Amino acid sequence: MSSARTSAAIHVSAEVTAAVAEGRAVVALESTIFTHGLPRPRNLEVALGAEECLRGQGVLPATIGVFAGVPTVGLSVEQITALANGGAVKKVSLRDLPVAAALHLHGGTTVAATAFLAHHAGVKVFSTGGLGGVHHGAATSFDESADMTTLATTPIIVVSAGVKSILDVAATLERFETLNIPVVGYKTNKYPGFYVSDSGFEVEYSVNSPDEVAAICRARDDLHIASAILLANPVAEDKQFPPAELDDILARAWAEAEKNGISGKATTPFLLDFIQKATNGRSLNVNVDVYRGNVSLGGEVATALTR
Repeated sequence: MSSARTSAAIHVSAEVTAAVAEGRAVVALESTIFTHGLPRPRNLEVALGAEECLRGQGVLPATIGVFAGVPTVGLSVEQITALANGGAVKKVSLRDLPVAAALHLHGGTTVAATAFLAHHAGVKVFSTGGLGGVHHGAATSFDESADMTTLATTPIIVVSAGVKSILDVAATLERFETLNIPVVGYKTNKYPGFYVSDSGFEVEYSVNSPDEVAAICRARDDLHIASAILLANPVAEDKQFPPAELDDILARAWAEAEKNGISGKATTPFLLDFIQKATNGRSLNVNVDVYRGNVSLGGEVATALTR
């Protein structure tokens, strides 16, 4: 059975608390995908659809976010709806949690904050879309996502479709290695590139079943290793964005960002917005397909962990 650490500062729903204590399958879900990643009303549809998908698998969804300053594991439908429709919702990474709590803010949690809170509650599996990583030019800007350093010290399984396509994939994979974060391909040795099934880089290890993922998780825990396991689940080739077209759009997006002097924290939202407009919204469809696939696989892995 799993165990959860207790803290008065973090609210874990009664449903999640009971499921973890009883050793039932639970999957954590982040909230930034519906607070910042998707337009209304599709954001709410996707958020509730992910929960419905997991419940259909006999798995308990634990959507995580900050509601009125309270970091919450297992948001209610009403809370999810309020965050999805609210205008004053902050994007909350791990460093922002105390600020959001003290100022009683609403927040959508990033991969880093979601993984931290999920582990606190004893949840072992977390499904997301794409991970943060090393940004282009990080050698001089030091622009790296906090996702990486948080996952280096958070023993959880993260199901994703690789890192976001706008990032420096090669540098990110190198950083994962330095941080002792294992990357395992699901039925592939090709590292996915979020919108595409193959980023052009390979991973050393692959698994072919949720039971193999569960075995790796148990071995990590037996060895008392504190890092996350990254399960790279590529989008199906028939649902991916045409790779050549994506490369062209990314090149134009970077050129436009440089032309407009976009840098720092403004870079990622600028590039993603450019991609969405340049693809007439088609990139959003791929985003949703990616997420749904990872949610479903996360449910399978969580179920395997209970066997």
